[in-house]
Amino acid sequence: MNDIIQNILVFTAIALSIAFLIKKYFWKKPKAKKACGSDDGCGCH
Repeated sequence: MNDIIQNILVFTAIALSIAFLIKKYFWKKPKAKKACGSDDGCGCH
């Protein structure tokens, strides 16, 4: 019985870690481009 619980916990941990890595590296949100005329302190004017 303990082997079954241990296997479930191991596979759950592996699935969570793979899901985290996929979310971190493949589902990146595109960064918004800042307009140069806005007051963001880019120093281009």
